[in-house]
Amino acid sequence: MDREHTSWTVRVAYRDEWQDAMALAWKTFLKYEAGDYTEEGVRSFQDFITDTMLYRMFLLGSYEMMVAKEGEQIVGMITARNGGHVSLLFVDEKYHRKGVGKALMQYLCHYLLTEAGISRVTVNASPYGIGFYHKLGFRDTGLETEQSGIRYTPMEFVM
Repeated sequence: MDREHTSWTVRVAYRDEWQDAMALAWKTFLKYEAGDYTEEGVRSFQDFITDTMLYRMFLLGSYEMMVAKEGEQIVGMITARNGGHVSLLFVDEKYHRKGVGKALMQYLCHYLLTEAGISRVTVNASPYGIGFYHKLGFRDTGLETEQSGIRYTPMEFVM
C-alpha cells in the first residue's frame, strides 16, 4: 500500500534505501536533537543507527522501515521494532510541518494493525519530539528518563 501526497509518497522501504534513510536520521538528529544529549548520548545514537545487527534485522523483516519519498529522495523515515515500538522517526528539515511525519506514523499504524494485529504503539520520545507525539494522540506513560546519555519520555498510542 502506497500513500501518495502532493509531492511525496509513503511506502515500505526497499533494502537499498537503508543507508540513505540512516543518513537522513543522522543529519536530522545532529541538527535538531544532539544539543539535548550528552556526548555519550550522541555516540549511543550513532552506534545504534550504524549497528550491523540492526541492518540484518531489517533485511530479515524483524525491524520494519517505511519511507516518505519525493522522486528518488528520501524525505522522511520511520522504523519499528518489537511489534509496535517506534524506534526512529525523522523528516528532512525542508519537509517539517508539511504532514510527512504524521503520514509516516499513520502508515506505520495502519501496517501494524492490518498486517500484525497490533493496536498499541509505543515510543520513547526525544525532548524535540514530545509535542509532535502529543499532537498525534500519544500519551505519556512515564517520566522523562535518561539511558546511555539518551533522554526520552515513554509514550503510547492505542488505536
